[in-house]
Amino acid sequence: MQPTSLCESIKRSAFLDVYRGTAVLLMIIFHFCWDLRNFGFVEFSIYDPFWVYFRSVILTLFLSAVGWSTYLVFTKKANPSFWKRDLKLFIAAIAISLATYLAMPNQWIYFGILHFIFIASLINRPIAKYPIFSATIGATIIVAYHATDWLLFPNAFSTITQYVAIPERTLDIVFPFPWIGVVLIGPLLGYLHLHKLPTPNNIIIVMLSFMGRYALPIYLLHQLVLFALVGSVKMVLNLAY
Repeated sequence: MQPTSLCESIKRSAFLDVYRGTAVLLMIIFHFCWDLRNFGFVEFSIYDPFWVYFRSVILTLFLSAVGWSTYLVFTKKANPSFWKRDLKLFIAAIAISLATYLAMPNQWIYFGILHFIFIASLINRPIAKYPIFSATIGATIIVAYHATDWLLFPNAFSTITQYVAIPERTLDIVFPFPWIGVVLIGPLLGYLHLHKLPTPNNIIIVMLSFMGRYALPIYLLHQLVLFALVGSVKMVLNLAY
């Protein structure tokens, strides 16, 4: 979900674009199913293991691409500038918060994936040029999160909501752990030159590459289209019956 400007100064990797585009496609499928559920076309719980793991796959692809892309920028330029990229991401995150607050004030997004990527990028950037060190820290965080209770803070969210005027329910939230670990592992993928893997030339790859190249605008606009589409179909069916 990174802005296109992140890779403007370097030769783009077709494989990385497809990698990120796959995350975009899965995200669209996830949100389309959510819309179908929201308008009563299907019934399922988003807390079912399938949907929990589905979301985890999407986050893993997006967030590993963050660290991966940052490493590639450092390999091409000694002192790269990220301010344009950061500004676009910051504005996009604020726009998501504002739009969801106006649409659903009881569930607005105050720390979703865009907010997390913005913060995680700042954390990852100083060590992204040291991929093995970065990945070691990332892997340690992930293992510690799943194998121990050191990084579990069960009362943190409820405590924060007592002192900050934010709703207890939100449409999207990405907790720091273990996901910062995934971002920190990302540079290792660049160090291993996975971005140089060949990609076949067919319509599916072209589509995924396009989606990966323009992940941020697609993220910002896709749910508006999907929600309006499913809502319109529901309205037509209600009128017909």
